[in-house]
Amino acid sequence: MRKTLLGLVLLSLSILVQAQESVFKDNHPQRYEVVKGDTLWGIAGRFLNLPWKWPEIWHANPQINNPHLIYPGDIISLVYIDGQPRLTVNRGQGGTIKLSPSVRSTPMAEAIQTIPLEAINAFLNAGRIMDDAEQLEAAPYVIGGEAESVVAGAGNRVYARGEVDPNINAYGLYRRGKTYTDPQTGEFLGIHAQEIGNAEVLSTERDIATLMVSRSRQEVRIGDRLLETEERAVSSTFFPSDPENDIDGLILDVPNGVTQIGQYDVVILNKGARDNLKEGNVLAIYKTGELVRDRIQNERVRLPDERAGLLMVFRVYDRMSYGIVLNAQRQLAIMDKVRNP
Repeated sequence: MRKTLLGLVLLSLSILVQAQESVFKDNHPQRYEVVKGDTLWGIAGRFLNLPWKWPEIWHANPQINNPHLIYPGDIISLVYIDGQPRLTVNRGQGGTIKLSPSVRSTPMAEAIQTIPLEAINAFLNAGRIMDDAEQLEAAPYVIGGEAESVVAGAGNRVYARGEVDPNINAYGLYRRGKTYTDPQTGEFLGIHAQEIGNAEVLSTERDIATLMVSRSRQEVRIGDRLLETEERAVSSTFFPSDPENDIDGLILDVPNGVTQIGQYDVVILNKGARDNLKEGNVLAIYKTGELVRDRIQNERVRLPDERAGLLMVFRVYDRMSYGIVLNAQRQLAIMDKVRNP
C-alpha cells in the first residue's frame, strides 16, 4: 500500500514538473543577459511558450530588494527548485551600484518595461473614458476665445462658463467623442472624451473663467469641456498575468480610427474593473468563424472561432478598458472577440 501511495506521489510530481516544463520553449536558453531596449514580454517570450505565465515560474531572490524590477545587465537563469523549473534573476552591474561606507544600493539604469510604452504613449494623453455622461455635461465649457475667435491654440486665452473649482489651477480640455453601448446587452458603457490640451486658470468672474491654453494637440473650439486632469500613469513594470475571472468580451473600437488592427495598436474593450480585469491581464483575440453553406445539408453553418492574437490590458475603467495588441497572426478588426488566453 505504501509503495502504491509513494508511486502515486512520484507520478503526480512528475506530471507537475512536465506541466511546468511544457510552458518553456524547446529551444529556450539556460541564461540570458538583459540589454537596453529589452521588454519583459520579449524576454519572457525567449523562455516561454506562454509569456503571460511568467509570474507562475518566477523565483523572487530574497537577497534582492525588488526582484520584480529587471535592469540591463541582469542575468535571467533557468534553475530547478524542489524539482520544479524556475526563472531567477542575478543583479548585474547595470542594476545597482554600492556606495561606501554605507550599504545602500542605487539604481543605475531604468528598469526594463513590460511592453514598449512608446507604442501607446501617443494615445495615453489623447483621451479617457467617462463612466458618467452627466459628469461630462455638467463640466464647464468653452464659450469663446480672444477677439471673438471661435478657435484657439497654445498661448491664446479662452473663456469658459460653468462652476470652476477654485482649488484647481489647471484643467484638461476635452471634446466629447463616441458613446459606447454593449453590442450584446445594449447597456451604456461610457463616453470617450478626446483630450485637446491643457489650460491654466487666470481669473474667474461670476460663472466665467479666463484661461490661458498652455498646450494643445489641436485647436480649442467652442463647446470643449474643462475636466480635472486624470492622474493615472501607466505602469511600465507590471507583470503579464491571467485574468482572475472568465472573460468573454469584444473589441469595441480603435482610438486612432484605423479599421485594420495590428501589433501595438490600442483597442477599447467592453470589459472592465467590474469584470475583475486588471492592468497586465492578457487576453486572446478570436476572429468570428465564417458563415458557410453546407451544400450536403443545404443549410448555412458557422465555422468555429479562430484564435488570431494576444493583447494586454493596460488601463481599466469600471465597464471598459484599454488594451494593446501584443501580436497578431491575422488581420484583426472591431467586434473581434477577447477571451482568457
